[in-house]
Amino acid sequence: MKRLKLAYSKIKKWFYTKILDRKYYRTGSCKMCGKCCEKIYVKHGNQVLKDEELFEKLQPEHDFYKGLTVVGKDDIGLIFSCNHLDKETRLCTIHKKREAICRNYPQEELFMFGGSMSEDCGYKFEPI
Repeated sequence: MKRLKLAYSKIKKWFYTKILDRKYYRTGSCKMCGKCCEKIYVKHGNQVLKDEELFEKLQPEHDFYKGLTVVGKDDIGLIFSCNHLDKETRLCTIHKKREAICRNYPQEELFMFGGSMSEDCGYKFEPI
């Protein structure tokens, strides 16, 4: 059984590093705190959105952007809050229809452009 687990681990590591070009494994699970919906960086193409004019132009073209509100800006880019987060229950009001960015959160890519997760987030990234 140990050999099988070791073989699986090696295959998984190879797949992540060579095929997916990843450096971390995502572990853990969502604690449903809603913090990841409050301060969001959003990529469009290969860059984090930094320009409010571009964001306003994208809103009619992409449903996801219609659900966001700009709450700030820093060196990385615009900071958004999701309008679908229920402030009382801390749950998503469109959970079954949520966008891929939400379904796949968090992604390793988050770290590549300077983002971070809340310290008490249920997800962690383990180096491969």
